Amino acid sequence: MAQAASEPELITPDVILQGVPFELSVGGLDEKPDLRLNDQPVILAPGEAGQWNAESLELTQSSNRLVLLDASGQPLLSEELTAIPAWLSLIPAIVAIVLALVFRQVILSLFIGILLGGWILHGMDIRGLVGAFGDSVNVHVLEAASDSEHMSIVLFCLLIGGMVGIISRNGGTQGIAQRISRVIRGRRQAQTSTFLLGLAIFFDDYANALIVGNTMRAITDKMAVSRAKLAYIIDSTAAPVSAIMLISTWIGFQVGLISEAMSNIADWNESAYSVFVSAIPYNAYPLLTLAFVFMTTWLGRDFGPMLRAERQAIDGGGRRTSLSSREAIVEEAEIVTKPNVPIRAFNAIVPMLVLAGITLGGIYATGVAALGPGEHDLKDIFGEGDSFSSMMWGSLTGCIVALLMTQAQRLMSMTETAHYWFEGVKSMLLPITILMMAWALANVNDALQTSDFLVAALGESLNPAWLPAVIFILAGFTAFATGSSWGVMGIMMPLVVPLAWAVLEQNGMAGTAEGMPILYASVASVLAGAVWGDHCSPLADTTLLSAMASGCNLVEHVRTQLPYALLVGAVALVFGNIAVGYGISWWIGLPIGALLLLGVLMLVGRRPEPHTEVATKKAIAE
Repeated sequence: MAQAASEPELITPDVILQGVPFELSVGGLDEKPDLRLNDQPVILAPGEAGQWNAESLELTQSSNRLVLLDASGQPLLSEELTAIPAWLSLIPAIVAIVLALVFRQVILSLFIGILLGGWILHGMDIRGLVGAFGDSVNVHVLEAASDSEHMSIVLFCLLIGGMVGIISRNGGTQGIAQRISRVIRGRRQAQTSTFLLGLAIFFDDYANALIVGNTMRAITDKMAVSRAKLAYIIDSTAAPVSAIMLISTWIGFQVGLISEAMSNIADWNESAYSVFVSAIPYNAYPLLTLAFVFMTTWLGRDFGPMLRAERQAIDGGGRRTSLSSREAIVEEAEIVTKPNVPIRAFNAIVPMLVLAGITLGGIYATGVAALGPGEHDLKDIFGEGDSFSSMMWGSLTGCIVALLMTQAQRLMSMTETAHYWFEGVKSMLLPITILMMAWALANVNDALQTSDFLVAALGESLNPAWLPAVIFILAGFTAFATGSSWGVMGIMMPLVVPLAWAVLEQNGMAGTAEGMPILYASVASVLAGAVWGDHCSPLADTTLLSAMASGCNLVEHVRTQLPYALLVGAVALVFGNIAVGYGISWWIGLPIGALLLLGVLMLVGRRPEPHTEVATKKAIAE
């Protein structure tokens, strides 16, 4: 009999999906144990002291028996393993998305998705429903709130909101609006300026969405640009530009994932950062999205729900018309400029510059500290920087600068300044609540192994030419279902890179001039698919932040953006992923894809202005 180092134990997953590989362990035994699963021996490998591990096990039936035998063949320990149908792991996310789109009650839809996921985890009976109800807040929401990176984003949003509250009341934001309005003479200039400002704030997608939205909202309102169009420009600029820039808060995360994924590939010695840079031209969706945003803003053409939203905005004189009376109850309270205060743009520009400067400086300083003494490239420094801490330092400093400038000019009393700081913070509570619920649903999806099921569903028998396309679709659908682009990258990158290398190796293409573009495109497809899924999903944090910053209803934003995201995604799939897989260079496929997008926009897109020219002139005059 195997000698026990301590009491033997079976360590099994909380949830097992039928047909999806899982792992288990036997602890407390010094010698290799005899473990049987459904009377079949389980292959075990030594792990830490007294622990033996089994990998890549699969169950095809719901009820299974795991038995640990002693030397005489008598049961020492036994456990019943229940495997649930793998498709059940998709149900919570799908139900939440469908309910949100149909009933436009996002918080309730997310809660139902969390409750449904908890019920599946608890065994789908009456007692499980009670347990799921208790876990919805006590476990899932609490875990989302306990995550330090999540709380960094929450604090960043709250502090940004407080700063915006001060500079809105002291005349700063109105000053910026007046300055920009002097050079913006129409809707095209307003939209293009929003796009260019989004390109300028490239270092972080969250900061991009919040700063651009709060800066341009009043201007686009005045120029009769719908809040839905503003949200689209922000959302489709923020993440794509952050994802492909050589210096941004995304870089360290991506390079770290690539490095981890490459660690077990002995024949591939390229640096992780070099792989990331080489993969940029193959990020077809982010690149074509930026091109399409510019096309729609410069040409002033839209189609589908976005065209209707633009016409409503023009007919309404630039006022927001996308909310129903019921939804207007939870509309953020707009903070108007204090009467009779001097309108000075620098009261907003200086705090925003301080916010951006401290954030970038913090990322640089923490990156240098992480790398240690010696000379380092700027790319590596920003890749290792602590973006979450830096964003909090920047937003806090921005708040303090806004407060000091207000007091120094005697624009408001300290009591009034503090009041409007809290008013700005309060305006963020609703979207942060939605954000927390979305994170909680992501935790449920993680517990249900939704991503593992989607990856396993494809299998490993892939044609190399289809690798980038399949990875792009899988990453997109996973991001759509889970609402987390970074979560998708974190789960898929370590799986995709070794898989792509193995497929290329089996076909004699690994390390060759023919195979490396497919490998780079596979790496890029994880990122591109994650961004694409985010743009289509009402559960995504960037989608929520973009809608919040632009003052647009979340479901309205998703409904109007979805046709554009699907169109660009389809073009990117064909002329980016599939084209590269079949040997067509990116510098040929991407221009053709961009020309096709331009042709579709010219063919089906319409300018909303001619239908209500009088209303447009009235809106601009106001």
